[in-house]
Amino acid sequence: MINRLTVTQKLVLSFVFVIIVGRILLSLPISHYANSPETSYLDHLFNTVSMVCVTGLSVVPVSKAYNGLGQIFSMLLMQTGGLGLVSLIAFSTYTLKNKLGLSDQDLLQSALSRDNQKDLKAYLFKVYKITFSIEVLAALVIMTDFIPRFGLGHGIFNSLFLAVSAFCNAGFDNLGSNSLQDYATNPTINLAVAFLIMSGSLGFAVWIDLIQLLRRYIKDCPRNWKLACRPFSNQSRLVLISTGCLLLGGTLLAWLLEMDNSKTIGTLNVWQQLLVSFFQTVTMRTAGFATISYTNVDFSTNLLFMIQMIIGGGPGGTAGGIKVTTATIMFLLFKSELSGNSSVVFRNRIISNKTVLQAFTVILFFLTMLFVGYVILLETNPTLSPLGLLFESVSAIATVGVSMDLTPNLNTLGRLVIMSLMFIGRVGPITVLLSLMTKKEKHVSYAPTDISVG
Repeated sequence: MINRLTVTQKLVLSFVFVIIVGRILLSLPISHYANSPETSYLDHLFNTVSMVCVTGLSVVPVSKAYNGLGQIFSMLLMQTGGLGLVSLIAFSTYTLKNKLGLSDQDLLQSALSRDNQKDLKAYLFKVYKITFSIEVLAALVIMTDFIPRFGLGHGIFNSLFLAVSAFCNAGFDNLGSNSLQDYATNPTINLAVAFLIMSGSLGFAVWIDLIQLLRRYIKDCPRNWKLACRPFSNQSRLVLISTGCLLLGGTLLAWLLEMDNSKTIGTLNVWQQLLVSFFQTVTMRTAGFATISYTNVDFSTNLLFMIQMIIGGGPGGTAGGIKVTTATIMFLLFKSELSGNSSVVFRNRIISNKTVLQAFTVILFFLTMLFVGYVILLETNPTLSPLGLLFESVSAIATVGVSMDLTPNLNTLGRLVIMSLMFIGRVGPITVLLSLMTKKEKHVSYAPTDISVG
């Protein structure tokens, strides 16, 4: 029966299955503190969906609800959602049966942002090695601060929890109910967590390209960066360039908008202001950590943050949003139209019309789901701030997890809407793309017509 399912149906059912299992595990009495707050079925379901969809929104803080075992379950759920259930399924299939069907290969290839199926097994192992290597190295750095602060056992565990959550762009922590606000000016925690977020959001294909580039540079005699960079893929270049521009521009804009706000960064020195601004820009790439309260942030800054959330990270990684490649393609399309070019071009290479249409489809799907979810929230939670509900909706569908402290105040229907947005934001864009890729093109010619625009 499973073999009859389409690729997209398998993907959706995989996420649903892990969510059900995760809800059961987090609901067990052995996962809770003896004095944990009273929780319901919906509370655990909400947290599980948020963990598997690597969002970070929660109705009950992890540190208050779940004990050590419950937090281990949480880490496993975040790791599963971050790495991608598709890769986990494929990995298991390789291990147990040593083969993959064509549909599963297509699914895996698309989820990992691969343009071919060559050496897919080796690619998967590289993904796992990269993931665990980065998480362990960053956790060791975080331990230099956490072990003196929390003691040896708690320091190691809290470091590992934060490292997994940050790399997977999940946004959960086990430190309290105010995220990382107590560490707003701590350079060790800020830079380590920011590095983890960026590492996860770049996409595994980019990391593999970077590793291969470094190897070529080391092996070359004499060493030459230009020669080493030649095989570097245009997609990886596009992701790195667009990410760099977004981080630099976002940091400067956030700093300029908030530098005089005494409720956020106005009382800090310049370097601390830049550090906080940089961290918020990084975390808006769908990570969900916060070192400031967004209820105290100016409207214009929150608007900037929402735009950053919608854009998200790179394809084939742990981030959500429409992806930087999609946003960049739209920018290049705009640029080509202004310059009178008939094609969308990047580094003297034409981006196919099919890819441009796929980008349009993803954006349309994303914004439509966001609008529908936001309208339902406005109707079902009329007493809550409209801006706060919009911020919550964008955060959910972009799988970011930052909040204006509204999540615990949502009613039952509101929480169901947020869960739906988180699930759609994690699974929806991939399934839409896969459905487009699996459909056979219809070569039908029609007579042209003239329609005015504007």
